[in-house]
Amino acid sequence: MKEVEVKILEIDRPRIEKTLLSFGARKIFDDQIQTIFYDFQNGSIVNAKNVLRLRREGDTIELTYKKVHFTQTAKTAEEYSVEVSNLESMKQILENIGLVAAEKMEKHRISYSLDDARFDIDLYLGDYGYIPEFMEIEAENTNLIQKYAALLGYSPDKCLPWSTNDIIQYYSSKKKN
Repeated sequence: MKEVEVKILEIDRPRIEKTLLSFGARKIFDDQIQTIFYDFQNGSIVNAKNVLRLRREGDTIELTYKKVHFTQTAKTAEEYSVEVSNLESMKQILENIGLVAAEKMEKHRISYSLDDARFDIDLYLGDYGYIPEFMEIEAENTNLIQKYAALLGYSPDKCLPWSTNDIIQYYSSKKKN
């Protein structure tokens, strides 16, 4: 599956939710997400800017590999996911083939669907709780993403082709200042 998305930082969630609902969007998720990112000891997955994650999203557990590509307007990825029935067993399998848990994070996510777009509003918890609430817009291409961003009052320059790691680095550097 191909994924095309952008992130918009420091959003006004109540205003966005109200606007999305006024356009007929459906709320499709409102729950916690726990994610463990895996890599080899040499960092080969992250160094290639790719992602291997094990995630519990509500009652669903998925293992996902993303082959990521960045452009000036969006982050795109070839995404391969498989549902997993047992989180602990999957962790053991990954660790026994030489992968290590490189990063763990928790967030609260509220997701909406409108036509061919998905809107994920994320608020990190725990170690990354200092990161303000932000939104991801995902659609089949950047033109659609920018159309929906404009409907929500955001110009193209607010649509960032950032990864999770980019957000962490950005706010970590602000925290130090």
